[in-house]
Amino acid sequence: MNLYYSPGACALAPQIILREAGLPFQLIKVDLKTKQYEGGDYKQINPKGYVPALQFEDHTLLTEGCIILQWIADRAPEKNLIPPWGSPERYKAMEWLNYISTELHKGYSPLFYPQVFGDAALLWHRDKIQVRLQLIDKHLANNDFMMGKEFSVVDAYLYNILRWSDVTKVDLTPHHHIATFIKKMKERPSVQEAVAAEGIRL
Repeated sequence: MNLYYSPGACALAPQIILREAGLPFQLIKVDLKTKQYEGGDYKQINPKGYVPALQFEDHTLLTEGCIILQWIADRAPEKNLIPPWGSPERYKAMEWLNYISTELHKGYSPLFYPQVFGDAALLWHRDKIQVRLQLIDKHLANNDFMMGKEFSVVDAYLYNILRWSDVTKVDLTPHHHIATFIKKMKERPSVQEAVAAEGIRL
C-alpha cells in the first residue's frame, strides 16, 4: 500500500494507525501547493488533490481520512483500534470522527490562510474552536482516551488536528485534560515513528 502524505497534514493519523495495526505501507510525499509527487502530477492519482490517499496494489484508491482510518482498523481487529461493526460503540467512534472532521478539522482550516481572512474573521474562528475544545477537554476529564480507557483511531485523528494549534495560534493552555492527552500521545511509539518519518516535530 502507498500512503500519500504531506508533512504535518492530515495523513499523519492514518500513518499512526497503519503503524499501530502493523500493516506494511510506503509513504509517498506530496507537495500540496504544486500538486506534485515524485511520480509527477498527484491529481492523476487523486483528482481531489489533497491527502491522505491510500492506494492499493491494484491501484484503486481510498480517500477521506475518517474512512481510511476505519478501513485500516478493520484490517487488524485484534488490535482493537475501533469497535466492531454494528456495535453501539462503533457508532460512537464514528460520531467522534465526524465531530473532529467537521467541527475541528474544518474549523482550523481557515486559520492557515490569514491573508484571505481579516482579523475579525480569524478571531471568530478561534473563538469557535475554543468552544469545540472545551467539549473535548470535558470529555477527556473522565476518560483516558476519546473512546474510554483504550487508544483508538479517534485519538490519532484528534492528535493530528490538535498539532496544528501552535502554527494557527489556537490557545490550548485552558484545556488541561487535552494537554494530558497530547502528552500520552507523544509517548506512543507509533506516534514517535510517524512524526519522525514525516520529518516534523513531536
